[in-house]
Amino acid sequence: MSERAASLHGRILRAFVVVVVLAVALSIGIGYYVTQRQMDAFVAQLARVEAGSVAGHLGREYAAAGGWATVDRALAAAGYLYADEGEHDEGRGERSERGAETAFHVDRIRIVVVDGGGAGGGGVVIRDNLSRLRRGVPAPALAGERATVTDPRTGRAVGYAYVDVEREFLGTELHGFLRAMLATTALGGALIAAVALALAAWISRRITAPVTLLTAAAGKIARRGDSALLPVTSSDELGQMSAAFNRMTTALQTQRGLRRRLVDDLSHELNTPLSVIQLEAKGLLDGLQEPAPAAGLIVDEVTKLRNLVRDLNWLAETDSGELRLDLESCSVPELLDAERERWHSQARMRGVSLVFEPLPALPALELDRQRMGQVLGNVLMNALQHTGPGGRIAVAAEEAPDGGVAITVQDDGAGIDPADLPHLFERLYRADTSRTRRTGGSGLGLAIARAVVTAHAGRITVTSEGPGRGTTVRIRLPAAA
Repeated sequence: MSERAASLHGRILRAFVVVVVLAVALSIGIGYYVTQRQMDAFVAQLARVEAGSVAGHLGREYAAAGGWATVDRALAAAGYLYADEGEHDEGRGERSERGAETAFHVDRIRIVVVDGGGAGGGGVVIRDNLSRLRRGVPAPALAGERATVTDPRTGRAVGYAYVDVEREFLGTELHGFLRAMLATTALGGALIAAVALALAAWISRRITAPVTLLTAAAGKIARRGDSALLPVTSSDELGQMSAAFNRMTTALQTQRGLRRRLVDDLSHELNTPLSVIQLEAKGLLDGLQEPAPAAGLIVDEVTKLRNLVRDLNWLAETDSGELRLDLESCSVPELLDAERERWHSQARMRGVSLVFEPLPALPALELDRQRMGQVLGNVLMNALQHTGPGGRIAVAAEEAPDGGVAITVQDDGAGIDPADLPHLFERLYRADTSRTRRTGGSGLGLAIARAVVTAHAGRITVTSEGPGRGTTVRIRLPAAA
């Protein structure tokens, strides 16, 4: 794994660790807080119920004794009377023997009984089961659940019972439950975190594996090596990334092949006229060649070289985005008439019938007249080179449904093999590789034609039914803006 991929893997894993730890910690914290709040509310409700039960015991005992003389018996019946503050275990044993009603009283619960004056704040202490307040002293402000002690005979309030003054009701059970819950939750959180981190490590590797392969493949391409295609194992963003890289790799390999072929073809294209020039010049120096014929041949070859350089300059303009069009309103019939005059004599010399079909009324187009003339010239030159004596080339034009114009050049010449059709617009491509510049041109004509037509927002296509069945070139130009 590369350093960058390893770093990415580490960052993803660390991010997962932080997220998982925070999620588990928040889950435990929130769960503990909510549970504590709910348990506090539940214990408060139980305390209110217990306060009512204690007040009931006190009320019945008050009625039976006609006063507070037997208040201890009522507290004992409720399970809240302790021999002294040091005998907690004994008190717990006494309460446990009373059955299920008070079996949950584990902690020493403080209860203070105040006489009826306590409602107005002037009552005195009747009994403090933990003996922290003496009988007869004014009752201070007390916490806990206050329940009214009512005489069942008269329904009159005779006092008040403050239950759980120290807020210890079910304290041991509650704290034990919360500790157990916290421990269980922490253990569960640790297990969840372990599983989540294992899953995070797997996901991180799954994410970084394509990146690692991509980095290695890109490095291999940068070192000018041939890179194998990446495996595409999914349709998600990672799979799309691998598929896009594969398309780029295929395109780069294709371009490298085209570039090598371009260099080879250009070397051949330059070597042939230079060799002719060299031979003719040497013949002149050796006195083996007449000056006039040799000069004519040299001029012809230099002209071919200049034309090749011109074509390459045109293509360079299209590649760099510097192809500028001098647009003007142009009549298509006039453009075709100019090409008829230009190529009529060459067609007659070759014994080919060059026919321009009658044209209907056509709209004027915004065109670069010179460059469109070059496009039509390249197309007609190709048609003449591939049509033998006695053949026929027909040129027609018609208005397109959207207001544009479609120009068609159709010949009945050599035709094109279907395997060559997709490559016709590639630079220096020749369907017949045995032909040279002398018989087949530079192989740049159609590439230039497509660049110019595309710059006019048009489209050029070539169709053929096969060798010996002719070729049709269709140039589609849009309506003037």
